[in-house]
Formats: sequence, structure tokens, C-alpha cells
Amino acid sequence: MYRSMLFVPGDSEKKIAKSQQVVPDAIILDLEDAVAPANKPAARALVRDYLVAGRGKRRVPLFVRINPLTTPEALDDLAAVMVGAPNGIVQPKAGSPEEVRRLGHYLDAFEAQHGLARGATRIVPVATEVPEAMFALAGYAGVADRLAAITWGAEDLSAAIGAMTNKDESGGWTQPYAVARSLCLFAASAARVAAIETLFADFRDEAGLAQAAARARRDGFAGMIAIHPGQVETINGAFTPSADELAHARRVIALFEANPGAGALSLEGRMLDMPHLVQARKIVALAASPSS
Repeated sequence: MYRSMLFVPGDSEKKIAKSQQVVPDAIILDLEDAVAPANKPAARALVRDYLVAGRGKRRVPLFVRINPLTTPEALDDLAAVMVGAPNGIVQPKAGSPEEVRRLGHYLDAFEAQHGLARGATRIVPVATEVPEAMFALAGYAGVADRLAAITWGAEDLSAAIGAMTNKDESGGWTQPYAVARSLCLFAASAARVAAIETLFADFRDEAGLAQAAARARRDGFAGMIAIHPGQVETINGAFTPSADELAHARRVIALFEANPGAGALSLEGRMLDMPHLVQARKIVALAASPSS
């Protein structure tokens, strides 16, 4: 489970070093939008060297966001970084689960080339950045073997459909993006992987970030993208069960274990049934291994 996934530009040695000052649950070394076209070759080399140097002594999993599979840069990215055995690949602008399956085939070949275990490199697709992706989200359950999580994005989708903005007057998502967010959540649940909330752009607005992260956890997201090291602590806190939550979840589990076969039970004046047990187990699992 990844509470926080911190994006770091792949062409900035300074920012990569700064990411070591915080402890996100994963770091995403970005070769796509954060890197200007002229800098992409140098970024590949920098990310490759960083991955190779850190093998065997990583504090957190390292993912690489490659360029979209529809561009020639994607295979260049994979050819450069797979020697460093990244823990996963973030796949931007995924148009369908079939594109994720195609990336999986490429990873099969690179893993074999570099002596890596087949399937060791996980995939996190950004599943809502192109319009056609909206009609294929249900299919992610069919490619779940490599999926680490599913996340979503609004900026590229806004540009693709010609929207003037993706936020309303109160700062909430307008209807098209609220739909995309919900579909991402349902797609991840159907595939039995974590849903990761998209970024909160104003990294100086700690209160706004805390509210956005709290809403995401409320709705069922397991973690959130960070775009600045200063966001990591707030995000981690939002997605970590409190002591009271954890104690209650353990009481729910203990009650059902003491009454095997019961479909509904009462605890502290409240009726509980199977969905409450499922949620309690998720809370305990999250507390036990927040970055598994």
C-alpha cells in the first residue's frame, strides 16, 4: 500500500537528492511531463545511474514515469532504466488496459535481459488522462497481475477535451473530473488494487492539502500523489489510521472471530455486518504495512 507517492523530476540531481530528506512510501522519478524534450536523454542517464547506484539499499520503492507508449520515447526510457531494476513503472496517458498489457510484454523482455524475476516490475497506470480511457476502465481487472495501483489525472484530460478549467468556484472538481475520479476508484477496486488520489497542485496550501487527502481517504483512496517533499508528511498522516480507528477495527474483528458464522452482531450499540468486518480488516492491514 502506498500512502504517498512523490514525483521528482528525472533531470534534476538536486531535487532527486532532496527527495531523500523525507520518507514517502514511494518515489516516482519522472521522465515525462516534468522533463523538457531536449533534456530527456540526460534525464534517462541520470535516472539510470541513480537506480543502479541504489540497488540493494533503497529506503523506499522507486518507480519511473516513462513517456506514453504512443511515443517513441517510451522504449528509449525502458531501455535506459530497466538495468537499474526499478520497482515499478508509472504509465501515463494509458488509453486502455490493453496498453498496460503491452507494457507488461515489454517488461517481460527487459526483465529477462537483465536477469530480473518475471513480474518484479509493477505498473501504476494513470488511467484517465485521455478521453477514450473513460470507456475502458472496467477492464483493469483483467491485467491485475502487474498492477501495483491505479491513479488518475485531470490536467491532460482537461486539455484533451478543451475544458476551460477542471475546478468549480469552491475549488472542487467539476462534473467531468468527478466522474473520472470515481471511475478510477471503482476500476481499482474491481482489480483489487489500491486507488491513488491525484495531486494537489498548490504545495504551499497545507490546509487545502489536508482537506483533499481527508476527502480521498473518506471516499476509499488508499494514498495520494505528492509533487513536493513538503506534502509527504501531511499525506502520510491522512492515510494512516488513528489509534482510535485501529482499536475499533480490532474490536470488530475480535467480535466476529468470537462469533463464527454470525452475519450480524452488535458492538457498542451499533449493528455490524460483513461490510464492517471487511473495512476493519482493511484498516488493520493498512496500519500493519503502510508501504507494502
